[in-house]
Order: sequence, then structure tokens, then C-alpha cells
Amino acid sequence: MTYASADARQSLLDGVAAAADRIGTALAVLGTVYEQLDEPTADRLEDELFRPVQHAYGLAKRTHTEFSARHGRPPRSFPTSPGGLPSVGVRQLLERALAEIVSADAELAELQDTMLPVEVGDPELRAGLAEVRTVLGTLQARARELVRTLGR
Repeated sequence: MTYASADARQSLLDGVAAAADRIGTALAVLGTVYEQLDEPTADRLEDELFRPVQHAYGLAKRTHTEFSARHGRPPRSFPTSPGGLPSVGVRQLLERALAEIVSADAELAELQDTMLPVEVGDPELRAGLAEVRTVLGTLQARARELVRTLGR
């Protein structure tokens, strides 16, 4: 393996890990929001945002772990992120979760745009990145709609 290939793989691992961390933060924030909502709204949050974010988080971690293993890199742990202070308010917490989702999607898009996933010749990584981005892409509109309808 050349030095450039090793650097490319590490750059990919770092980028996927950063995006996974953001998704994990969004997940933790959504957990804090859930605790502050009435039951019908909390159920809606769980169905429309929490479960898909949880799915995206799992996909991102799996993509990272499997890519790491395929290329002989040590596994990385993904510690639980703090959810945020309940005193901040539901709208602000949802906006924070949305910002993390948007940032994670942008980081993954940037990775894809670099062509590093193609250069390192890893179709599983490319598929994993695309799958995470597909899930994240559906969440922005859902989160905005939930924020818009709070308190109605």
C-alpha cells in the first residue's frame, strides 16, 4: 500500500467518523426532545425522525467499521453524545438536531465529491455512503415540518 493510499483511507475513515458523530449527536438531541413532548407528538417524532436517524447512525458506524476492517485499520468506538439541555426548548433542540443532520450529509457529500471512495476502489464504502445519505436526505423536510407544526 502506498503512502497516498494509506492517507486516502485514513481521510475517508476520519470523514465517515465525523459524520457518524454528528448523526449520533442528532440522535441524542432527539432523545432529549422526546422527553419534553406530549405523547402524540413524541410518537410522531419517534416515527418521523428518531428511528430514521437511528438507522442512519447505525449505517454510518457499520460503513466505518467494515471499511476499517477491510483495510486493516483499528476499529473506532463511537461514544454516546450529550443530548443537550432540556431548558433550551424543543424548537431550539430540533433546530440543533437538524443542523447536525444537514452537516453530516454535507460532510458525506464532500467525501463523495473528492472521488476518494472511487480512488481507493471500495464499492462497499461507496454504497454505504450513498445509503446513509439517502436516509439523511429524507430527514430535513420531516424535521422542518415537525418544527413548523409544534404547538398547533
